[in-house]
Amino acid sequence: MTTLTVDDVTLTYPDGSERITALDSVNLRVDGGRIAAITGPSGSGKSSLLAVTSTLLRPDSGRVLLETCSGTVDLAGLNRREAATLRRERIGMVFQQPNLIPALTAAEQLEVMAHLGGRRSITRRRSHEIRSRARDLLDAVGLSAHEHKRPSQLSGGQRQRIDIARALMNDPALLVIDEPTSALDSERGAAVMDLILRIVRDHAAPTLLVTHDRAHLHRMDAVYRMVDGVLGTETGELVV
Repeated sequence: MTTLTVDDVTLTYPDGSERITALDSVNLRVDGGRIAAITGPSGSGKSSLLAVTSTLLRPDSGRVLLETCSGTVDLAGLNRREAATLRRERIGMVFQQPNLIPALTAAEQLEVMAHLGGRRSITRRRSHEIRSRARDLLDAVGLSAHEHKRPSQLSGGQRQRIDIARALMNDPALLVIDEPTSALDSERGAAVMDLILRIVRDHAAPTLLVTHDRAHLHRMDAVYRMVDGVLGTETGELVV
């Protein structure tokens, strides 16, 4: 089973002659197939936590351990090149606003991730496998009929679903999801959250999800609240 463990992580930012603490001795564990939701006010450190766990930022201290069947790696100890490689190959990221490439079709948005993340040469057989996986993932998010459409031809909810499918293209060991429903109405937001829950259960990757949408917190496996860089449980216990 894959497990994410955030162990006593502290992150500070320079502020003139002082430093601001963004993450204050944060501890967290998420097992594969489970979702830990992070809530809290703007500026409390939620995005910093996602950035650290996805190797975009290196903390001042502490460890971020990703344990898989092939071993354990400390994400906080990687150099810049190692972090970029692992991010491409093992971490699926879903942003508030889908960063889709305007000129690419829905299928191509996914296929390009395989080309970026793969180390193998792209043979004819490999190219066929990539196209097949992209189609399967689009089908899984209910967009098989839209594989040839570009972002401008899709709704906000459809673009968000493509972003989720794209995050799964390289079979990631970790999923990091930032405010997936913030730009959607309640109906489309509920549909996207349903999809995330199903994908996480099926895919069995540990998942960190930042959200302000309290309507779905009861469906998360654990709910944490962050205030001024300090992470605590929302209710004092796991939400199952």
